[in-house]
Amino acid sequence: MRASVIQIAVNEDESVEARRRRVAALVREQAGADLVVLPELWTTGAFAYEEFGREAEPLEGPTYEAMAKAASDAGVWLHAGSVPERDPDGPLYNTSLVFSPSGDLAAAYRKIHRFGFDKGEAVLMGAGSELVTVRLPETTLGLSTCYDLRFPELFRALVDAGAETLVVSAGWPERRRSHWTLLAQARAVENQSFLLACATAGTHAGVPQAGHSIVVDPWGEVLAQAGAGEEVLTVEFDPGKVAATREQFPALKDRMLGLQPPRRP
Repeated sequence: MRASVIQIAVNEDESVEARRRRVAALVREQAGADLVVLPELWTTGAFAYEEFGREAEPLEGPTYEAMAKAASDAGVWLHAGSVPERDPDGPLYNTSLVFSPSGDLAAAYRKIHRFGFDKGEAVLMGAGSELVTVRLPETTLGLSTCYDLRFPELFRALVDAGAETLVVSAGWPERRRSHWTLLAQARAVENQSFLLACATAGTHAGVPQAGHSIVVDPWGEVLAQAGAGEEVLTVEFDPGKVAATREQFPALKDRMLGLQPPRRP
């Protein structure tokens, strides 16, 4: 299976529409890949909080249309990163979109864990509540977004739902880059899964981005990692290694917690 992880540079001197056209062209260049992954909130920047409301889109908005067409043109499964979604009946959401090679929407995931504590995304956007997996011919994806990476229970639940390849779309700050790599490897190892983590480059609202998108195998080995700037990581991996790893080292079968409710005294 071939995956292309596109680390997009998000800078303030480029309009959202210009970036949307540029990213669509980059996706089309990945024809021949099985899966293409984009980062979180690449239309606005993950830290450009004041842009969320101005640039929010309905689910089937301009980014949806551009990415559906790009996926169809390239003939790839496309995790199109996330956009600020404007729900007419609710708050804004940080919503990821996945398209099939025919350009049909295969899944939408509303980010569950919002970053910011008492400001930023945490107060400007609503929290998603549903786990999302997507069945591809070669593997089952488990979807997550940025701050989700710090919550291992989400990833264990995705594995319980059948995920074999974990996808993290992110806008991670440079000042915590060491956590990015550490947590990516930890989530892959503890869930015996491939993990594809796609981050942004550039600067969002004065916040330098980490870049360093990464692909990790079920043993925690780094198969590929980007640098700090805009870059396309292309990696080939065997999805069958997940089942082989879980059979060879069946740690997931030894779980004792979280499998059933505790007995009452």
